[in-house]
Amino acid sequence: MFALFQRKRPVQAATVSPATATKGKGLTRPEPAASLLATPRRQKLLEHIWQRTSLSRAQFAALYLAPLERYAELVQQFPASESHHHAYPGGLLDHGLEIVAYALKLRQSHLLPAGTTPEDQAAQAEAWTAATAYAALLHDIGKIAVDLHVEMGDGSVWHPWHGPLLHPYRFRYRKDREYRLHSAASGLLYNRLLDRDILDWLSGYRELWAALLYVLAGQYEHAGVLGELVTQADRASVAQELGGDPAKAMAAPKHALQRKLLEGLRYLLKEELKLNQPQASDGWLTQDSLWLVSKTVSDKLRAHLLSQGIEGIPANNTAVFNILQDHGMLQATPDDKAIWKAIVTSEAGWTHTFTLLRLAPALIWEGSERPPAFQGTVEVVQEEDAAASPATSTTAEPPSTASVTPTPALSPLAPAAQAVGNDGVDALLDLLGTPDIEPPPIAAPLNELTAPAQAPEPSAPKPAAPQPKIEAEDARTSPSGEHFIAWLRRHIEARKLIINDAKALVHTVADTVYLVSPGVFQRYAQEHPQTAFLARQEQISDWQWVQKRFEKLQLHRKQDSGLNIWTCEVTGPRKSRRLHGYLLLDPRHLFDEVPINNPYLTVLNTPTTTV
Repeated sequence: MFALFQRKRPVQAATVSPATATKGKGLTRPEPAASLLATPRRQKLLEHIWQRTSLSRAQFAALYLAPLERYAELVQQFPASESHHHAYPGGLLDHGLEIVAYALKLRQSHLLPAGTTPEDQAAQAEAWTAATAYAALLHDIGKIAVDLHVEMGDGSVWHPWHGPLLHPYRFRYRKDREYRLHSAASGLLYNRLLDRDILDWLSGYRELWAALLYVLAGQYEHAGVLGELVTQADRASVAQELGGDPAKAMAAPKHALQRKLLEGLRYLLKEELKLNQPQASDGWLTQDSLWLVSKTVSDKLRAHLLSQGIEGIPANNTAVFNILQDHGMLQATPDDKAIWKAIVTSEAGWTHTFTLLRLAPALIWEGSERPPAFQGTVEVVQEEDAAASPATSTTAEPPSTASVTPTPALSPLAPAAQAVGNDGVDALLDLLGTPDIEPPPIAAPLNELTAPAQAPEPSAPKPAAPQPKIEAEDARTSPSGEHFIAWLRRHIEARKLIINDAKALVHTVADTVYLVSPGVFQRYAQEHPQTAFLARQEQISDWQWVQKRFEKLQLHRKQDSGLNIWTCEVTGPRKSRRLHGYLLLDPRHLFDEVPINNPYLTVLNTPTTTV
C-alpha cells in the first residue's frame, strides 16, 4: 500500500484520458464512475480499502463501493486545491481514496467505542469502520459547493446538490472564496453519497452518530477519536502528495524541493500573506517585481512546509535563500546576492526600509490572477551592504500581519509507514519514538538528570494548589509562561499541533498531558523570535528561557526526588525508544475533554537523585 502514496505529482494522462482532458477554456466531458475509478492506481486503492473492511465483495459493494462511486461521479476531474495539494485534474478523487485508505489503516489501532465492553466493541466494529471511511471521504466534499464555480457549455451554473454532472462543463476557483468554509459546507452533500439505509444504520449508534455529524459539520474538536482519525489521515495524504516522506526527504532531487518551495510561496501569497498594505505588509507588488520581506516570508514559508509534514527544509533563512536563488526563483542583486535593501513608500507618505526578496510576478500568478500593483514606490538602496543577511541586519520589519504556525512534522508516515512491513505498526512506532528534536542524551534541560527508567507509572498527583488561570485567547503579548500555555492550547484546538502521533510534541499518557522536551519549547521559540532577545539578557538559549518560564507556573508534576523531567518509553514489537518531558498536574490546562492515553507510551519513574 505504501508504494501507492509514494509518488511524484501524477502526469495528467494518468488520471485524465486524452478524450476528456480540458484544453485551454474548453469543456470537460463528465465520465461515469467506472471510468473514473478504472486507473490502475485507483483500483489498487479500492482493493486496499476492501481488505481493511473484512467484508464479502457483495457487502463491500453496498457499504463502500457505492458511496465511493457516487463520490467519483460528483467530483469528476476537480482538483483538491487550486495551488496546494492534489492540485491537478482528478486530484480530489485521488485525495478522497487516499484518505479513506489511510483512515481505515489507522482505525485498526483503535477499539471503538472506547470505554465499553469487548462485546459492545465487537458488535459495533463494522459500523465504526464504515463511519471512519465515510467521515474521511466526505471531509472535503464541501469544496465543490463553495470553492468552485462550475458552468455548462450553455453558461448555466451547476451546483453539486443538482446531482452528478451530465453535460460537458468547465470550472474555475472563486476569487472571493472563504478558505475554511468548505468544512462547514460538507453537510450539504453527505446524503448525496450515503443512502437512507446507511444513515438509518449508523444513526442507531448514539456515540458514533454524534461523532460523525460533528466531523461532517467541520467540528473536529467535538468528534473524539473519529475526528482524530480523519485529521491524521488527511494530513498524511496531503504530506505524502507534497513529498513529505521524512525517510527520503534529504535524498530528494533538487527539483522536488524547488517544487515544494514554489508551491508553498503560491499558497502563502493566496491565503496568508498580505500585499500592498498602506503600512505594515508582508510584501509589495510593483509593475515588474514582487518584493517580499525576507525574514518574515522565509519563516512563514518554513512554518507552512513543516505544517504539511515536509522534511528536508533548511533550518536557517540563508540556506532557504540560497536554494531559491540556485533554482532561479529569486532575482539576484547586482553583486549576485539574494537579499535586496529597499525603501518602501506608500501614497500616504508612510516609509520604511526593509531587507527584501525579489521575484518575478509571473512565477506566482498567471496574467488574469495577478493583483493590482502597489500604489507607491519601492526604491532600491544602492549601498555596499544592500545584500546584508537578515541574520545580521538591524533593519526593522513590520509587525506580523498573518500567523502561519509550524506544527510538528506529522509523519505522513503515521499511517503510510504502517504499510511498509507486513504489519506496519513497527514502522509507525519507530517514527513515534523519534521526536522532532532529539532530547539531550544524558543531562536533562536545566541540569536535571535523567536516569534509566525502572518503576511503574507515577501515582496520581496530590491535589494541587490553585494555579494561575491560563487564557486561550489569541495572546498578542510578549513571550511568557502564560503565553506559551495559551499558544499550546490554541494550536491544539486548531489542529496545528497534532497529539499522540508520529513526531508529536504533545501526548496524553497516565491520564494527563506529556510535553516533549526540549522540542515543544524549541518550536515555540522558533515561532516567537523575540524570545532570543530576552534569552540573551540571561545568557541562555531561547528555548531554555521559555522552559524556565513554564516551570515557574508550577503546572507540572514533579517526581518524588524533586526532578521535573519524566521519561516516557515508546514500545513496539521490535524495539522501544525513550522521550523526555514534563507531565502536567491538570490536563484541563490544554484540553476541555482529555483524549484517551496514547497506548504506545508508558511513563517511567526515575530513581531518587540528588540534584
